[in-house]
Amino acid sequence: MKKQLLFLFILLFTFITSSGFAQSKTVTGTVNDVQGISLPGVNVIVQNTNRGTQTDFDGNFSISVEEGEVLEFSYLGYATQTVTISQDDVINISLQEDAGELDEIVVVGYGTQSKRKLTDNVAKLTSEDIDEVPVPSIQSTIAGKAAGVQISPTNGKVEGGVNIRIRGIASIGAGSEPLYVLDGVPLINSNESNNGSPTNPLLTLSSNEIESIDILKDASAAAVYGSRGANGVVIITTKKGANKKASFNLNYSYGISEPTNTREWLNADEYVELFTEAALNSVDDGVFSTDAEATDYINGIFDFLSNGTDWQNREVDTDWQDLALQNGHVQDASLSVSGGNEATQYFFSGAYNDTEGIVTGNMLERINGRVNVTHSFNDRFRAGMNMSFSRTDIDRIANDNAFVTPLQAIAQPALSPAYTEDGEPNPNTLYPNFLLQDKHAFYNTVIRRVTGRAFGEYRFFDFLKFNSDFGYDLYYQTEDSYTGRLAPFQSTNGEAYASSVGTESYVSSNYFTYSQTFGDDHDLEFVAGMEYNQSKRRFQDVTGIQFPTDDFQTINSAAEITAGSGSETANSFLSYFGRLNYILMDKYLFKASIRRDGSSRFGENVRYGTFPAISAGWILSEEDFLSSSNVLSFLKIRASYGETGNANIGDFAALGLFGGTSYNQRPGITPTQAANPQLTWESVKQTDIGLEYGFLDNRISGEIDYYNKKSDGLIFNQPLPGTSGQASIVRNIGVLENKGVEFVLNTKNVETDDFTWSTNFNISKNNNEVKELPNGADVVSGQTILREGEPLSAFYLVEYAGVDPENGDALYYINGEGSGRETTTNPNEANRVIAGQPYADWIAGLTNTIYYTGFDLNFTFVGEWGASIYNGGGIYQSANADYFDNQSRDQLNRWQQPGDITNVPEARLFGGNGTASSTRYLQDSDFIRLRNLTLGYTLPGSLTENIGLEKFRVYFTGINLLTFTDYDGYDPESTSDAGQGVGVTFYSAPAVKTMSLGVNINF
Repeated sequence: MKKQLLFLFILLFTFITSSGFAQSKTVTGTVNDVQGISLPGVNVIVQNTNRGTQTDFDGNFSISVEEGEVLEFSYLGYATQTVTISQDDVINISLQEDAGELDEIVVVGYGTQSKRKLTDNVAKLTSEDIDEVPVPSIQSTIAGKAAGVQISPTNGKVEGGVNIRIRGIASIGAGSEPLYVLDGVPLINSNESNNGSPTNPLLTLSSNEIESIDILKDASAAAVYGSRGANGVVIITTKKGANKKASFNLNYSYGISEPTNTREWLNADEYVELFTEAALNSVDDGVFSTDAEATDYINGIFDFLSNGTDWQNREVDTDWQDLALQNGHVQDASLSVSGGNEATQYFFSGAYNDTEGIVTGNMLERINGRVNVTHSFNDRFRAGMNMSFSRTDIDRIANDNAFVTPLQAIAQPALSPAYTEDGEPNPNTLYPNFLLQDKHAFYNTVIRRVTGRAFGEYRFFDFLKFNSDFGYDLYYQTEDSYTGRLAPFQSTNGEAYASSVGTESYVSSNYFTYSQTFGDDHDLEFVAGMEYNQSKRRFQDVTGIQFPTDDFQTINSAAEITAGSGSETANSFLSYFGRLNYILMDKYLFKASIRRDGSSRFGENVRYGTFPAISAGWILSEEDFLSSSNVLSFLKIRASYGETGNANIGDFAALGLFGGTSYNQRPGITPTQAANPQLTWESVKQTDIGLEYGFLDNRISGEIDYYNKKSDGLIFNQPLPGTSGQASIVRNIGVLENKGVEFVLNTKNVETDDFTWSTNFNISKNNNEVKELPNGADVVSGQTILREGEPLSAFYLVEYAGVDPENGDALYYINGEGSGRETTTNPNEANRVIAGQPYADWIAGLTNTIYYTGFDLNFTFVGEWGASIYNGGGIYQSANADYFDNQSRDQLNRWQQPGDITNVPEARLFGGNGTASSTRYLQDSDFIRLRNLTLGYTLPGSLTENIGLEKFRVYFTGINLLTFTDYDGYDPESTSDAGQGVGVTFYSAPAVKTMSLGVNINF
């Protein structure tokens, strides 16, 4: 009896205890990939039950379970993972990519999509691709990473513009830059510089806050942005929090910078030799009567240039290039914290950048702060805010065309001392001494930027939600300069200039998203909404002169106000959009989108444009006849067609404008712009056909694409007769075509527990052609031409034919090839020919990523082929001693006696022998460059855990460490920032080579 009672007691106790352990509880967590990127839409199922849920947009989930049950996490393209429920209430999962699938989450217009199911061409970069690259511009971090995307810095100035071209140039007169969208907010991207050289408006962004960059390349992807997607769309997504404990990340690096290249110029000995010879050779040309007269004249010039020093004994031999270019530094620091719980997730960050440029007097200092917060009020409603602030302070130098810019110092002869005996900059030089400008003047630009987005999402049902976003972008810039009485060209007692410009943009987006799966075969998503965007700009400036001393440098100390101006302008866009995605049987893919845009910039009756797109894809590897293949892992073909627009023109370009004027000191009104009420959108029609492939469990994968992009109704200024009262009118005229191919190859070369090595290679070819111009007439501008059937802005030059070996005369071809090759010494008798183009035919990138027992190595090579650069300064720098500018050392190879074979004509002072604008100064700019390299080491976890750290990594980063090119100028990527024309360099600073050491700590 006692044994029976004891047995019943034990049985009852076990039942009660088991019942206690089997009680339900709520488990929450976040699902990311191995790179830490949140995965929305992951299926979270309790095995052997019909209970489950999905992760939200930020990868968060919440589910009611019992201990001992098993949660199964599955997501297309990733290996399924299971977790047995224990006492933990929080489960954070990192899903590994499934070698049997090809998948990635990309951000598209107003949503996200699986790369596997995508019918568009979208290139994705993650934070790993752009972290720890010590350059002020985020665009520069993209270089070489995406097929068909060309990134070119204007020059080596810290604030210099960056040219980004996606599948070529889609416009002639309107903007050619892509649309940048930051967390759903279209960014202001207008150059507001007032010193003649552009600044990069996106300098205000810091790479430490960026989670991913998605580049929408084809029209199907970009058409949902309609009127502003003609040049492609770059979607920037910032980092956010997750359902986990707070995690801190500290990154600090310091590096030194130097020019990627310097050139060889004549020293004092060589200068005296060459110019003495040039003077004597000019006797035969009648410039001088006798050798003695020529000698006396040139010796007098040497006396002037030497400024009282003993030039005959070479007392002075100044290296002006060494004064203009310097070693700089780059200092980067950032700190961020992210985390949260089931309801609230947060990300806070701050960053600091201090860059001293390679050009004397050029510096940048920037601070950034960001707050991203998301809160779920209940299962249906969540809201959040993204907010950032930055302040960028730039000490600037003059544009490339100004005598006082440092790089023009290379024109100073080596005989001239840089400083006088008392240590002051020498004021008696051939050209103004930039050191006087550096000491007695300044030009400072400060950019303050605030970007933000407040958003709310309400889910009516599991399949239907509504999003409402309000975005704001404030770009506020001030510029202040002072030129003291001792600065070059200063004829007054000091001059000050001050300007301010504020541009603010509001955008309101409201849209519904319907997403539903019907059975096992039908997957439907539909997005529809509207958007309103308004921008306002206010500018004012003032100039004052006559200051009591150079110690007073602000406008209020000026005795006389000599100039001032102010303006206000605005524009608005009203848009309606829709996108439909349909997937049948997980292998037949369809997408259609349409956007209707209205813009205040166009004529009253043509303000609205409609931009449709359609695309389809077929995952052949899911078909029975391929699914069992042991070699083929993935195969998809896709095709798309779409139309996008371009509205990058002046705010009132269609209107007839009037402005106030003064006549005999009386106010009046005068017409300033001719009206064109029919001015409307540029339209870009693009077709794309692509193939995505994967072999051997996706150890080898990639894409092949062909595209054809035709721009119609090109916007640019057409000249008007003088009798009209206006110089030009803005019209829709012309057709431009870009077509090309892109090839991407990804390989996982080695995959072991201790060693992995992967490679990405991409290459693309783009053919650019002007198809139609008004009346078929050529448009010549400087050294370039627009001509039907030729590339955009092709170089149009007299063809240099070398040197006559009998007498040293420079020769030019009279006619082009096929018409005889007669030559002349008179360039005015020679016909100009199309001799090259400023845009590359081929661009390529090669990235390798290697991990080995704590060590990591990543490096990217970029290459460009088919473009040319015209050296606009060549007629002064490499002119065989035509005037007194110092010469490049190759001019020593000049013709000297009959029979000499050389391309450098005889040195003749004032002879103009070979100095005409010609192909003599045009060169191929093909290059291969090691764009960036990072080598790091991460301490083992067993060591970092003992000191309370999650990660401790030290690294070395190099930018532009190696360049392989036959171009003998400063740099194959550097061009003028002073408007000399596309593809023209003019005393332009070379690119920057940077080497940095850094540390990255997580705790």
